Amino acid sequence: MTNLLSSKPSPQETGATLMWRHGDIMVAAVPALPEGAFLLPSRVLVYGQATGHSHRIEDPGTADLYERNGVRYVHVHAREARLIHEEHRTIVLPQGVYRFWHQREYTPNAIVRVVD
Repeated sequence: MTNLLSSKPSPQETGATLMWRHGDIMVAAVPALPEGAFLLPSRVLVYGQATGHSHRIEDPGTADLYERNGVRYVHVHAREARLIHEEHRTIVLPQGVYRFWHQREYTPNAIVRVVD
């Protein structure tokens, strides 16, 4: 008899989406880059609007950024890439493709973008 509590399924086995929050941005694993996505010249995901700091890939040789129809992606082609920012803990992204976007929050008057 198998002990169901001792073998925890991976997110991929359960169909869960791997997601991270890095200050004011969200990062979520996606199956692949969309067809027609174009390579961006920078490794900066987002510049902070309040501080001027940036959410960026620490080693440019580990990942590339892409965009398709206003949606941005990071493709980690090395074993891993480190997402860094001066005010947040480093996130280690395993090899794969990720979509990223600004967080939003609800207020009684509007849905507003979180500012870092």
